Amino acid sequence: MNLWIDTSGLAAAEGLFGIPPLERLRRTVGRLPQSDHVILSGGRATGWAGAEQGPDEGAPLGLRLRRALGQAGAPVVAIDGSNVIDPRLIRFLGTLGQTCVASRGEGTRRAVALTLDPSVIEAIPPDARDLREVANALTASGHASPLDEQRFPAYIDKLRRSLPYWVHAVDGPQTRRELERQMFLENYKGSTDLLTRWVYPPLVWPLTQFCTRFKVHPNAVTMLSIVLAFAAVPLWAHGQWLAGFICAYVMSVLDSVDGKVARLTLTDSKIGNTLDHGLDQVHPPFWYFAWAFGLGGLADMSDPLFQTAVAFVAFYVADRLVLRVAKRRLGHALHSSTRLDEQARSIIARRNITMTVMAFALLIGAGHAGFVFVTVWQGLTLAWHGWRGIWLGFLSPERAGKEAAQASSR
Repeated sequence: MNLWIDTSGLAAAEGLFGIPPLERLRRTVGRLPQSDHVILSGGRATGWAGAEQGPDEGAPLGLRLRRALGQAGAPVVAIDGSNVIDPRLIRFLGTLGQTCVASRGEGTRRAVALTLDPSVIEAIPPDARDLREVANALTASGHASPLDEQRFPAYIDKLRRSLPYWVHAVDGPQTRRELERQMFLENYKGSTDLLTRWVYPPLVWPLTQFCTRFKVHPNAVTMLSIVLAFAAVPLWAHGQWLAGFICAYVMSVLDSVDGKVARLTLTDSKIGNTLDHGLDQVHPPFWYFAWAFGLGGLADMSDPLFQTAVAFVAFYVADRLVLRVAKRRLGHALHSSTRLDEQARSIIARRNITMTVMAFALLIGAGHAGFVFVTVWQGLTLAWHGWRGIWLGFLSPERAGKEAAQASSR
């Protein structure tokens, strides 16, 4: 892919989450294949190893773009370096072989990104001052059409939701603050529990701002989460319920913070994802046995609470396996399949719901009953996911129709 970036507006550009626009672009493009050719044009820009400094820095944007397109001899993706752009959009534009325009906003807040074929060189106004003028001229002359939203791969597996592409012109501090808040909210998963969706955001937002402002790496937040998750275990086991739940709830909030910081600053990593998701799957069984121990139920294997804890963990492990099989079968998370599955995700037996029910039961002096209830709820959750996986993956008319269509096309 040939990526042409106009750097003429960088001096007045506003960065989001403490990251200058060009650095954000560098982190984005750094994830693309090494064969990418990046051209910085319009003003001397440093800090991007491997990027080419375009010639004719004093020339109008239109003329610079025409020359770059002619030298490339192949399609070029053109973006404004002062804008903030969706990484998915850059990747998608790089796969297109035809001229098209992606845009968002109106007036001075309109931002555009283009894929340009060499055949449109003469249609680019040589005196164009910005990419908006180029996009308007190409559209008016019939050389470019708007990007087809239906073709854009909007589904984000990590967020279990579809999100239209975005590209933003950040024209001042007020716009920057609005966009930071918007991008923060857009990074919430499409299906999640009630606490994460409605209770935690007022806590997660300032913590995310703090981490991005002081450049706290998301892996550091994840490590603190791990410490707190396992610190709760001996506290609960010794009946120190309040201290244990303080650790658990702080860990749960931080579990939302690290992912937001990683995605908003483009600093997520394989080790960070492994630690984060590994923690989510590993720690619950330790919590459940700690609750049983704290309630005095692990004296021997014949104790009803011990047997309940074993059943609880067995239901939990089986549930995780069912969700994994369903995702492989469906090609996406089970919870993002239908509106019903999204709504069910808010109350099913997952960490935040389970520990809140348990905390309430202990508060009213019904710890044993609460432990039995969350165990039964985990079992019902397993049954629900098993049924939805079988129905959506094998039995539904929509699935049968899709498989029949695939078979007939072979």
